[in-house]
Amino acid sequence: MKRYVIDASVAIKWFVPEIHSDAALRAQHSGTHLHIPAFMVLELGNVLAKKIRRNELTPRDGETILKELKHLPLQRHADARLFPAAYQLALDTRRSLYDCLYLALAETVDGIMVTADHKFFASLTNRPYGRRVMWVEDLPALT
Repeated sequence: MKRYVIDASVAIKWFVPEIHSDAALRAQHSGTHLHIPAFMVLELGNVLAKKIRRNELTPRDGETILKELKHLPLQRHADARLFPAAYQLALDTRRSLYDCLYLALAETVDGIMVTADHKFFASLTNRPYGRRVMWVEDLPALT
């Protein structure tokens, strides 16, 4: 069974209709194991707070999304275990440590990181770690 590591750029699309939301939902209904670093909840909370400040969501919407997130079948992984590998990946790839937590988790679980962060995705395409990253629209269609 495939293992997907979901980043916050994909997870937000499960709750807020935006470009690539349909593709992001395929991950949730793919029948694969979904993994996240514990940090993803903090990052998603930050995205929600920004959307609330911009009046794109209400505070109540944000609370509802965070409650719903708790009930999703996501395998959470401790950031402390991922930190050494993520730090080295950040140095190797010249990407942020935050993004590299997801990449380190993909390496740890022998999975693929799914992202809607085009800048991060493009930076790894055709590079050694590119095999561990998938663009959200490349998720297999549901059958």
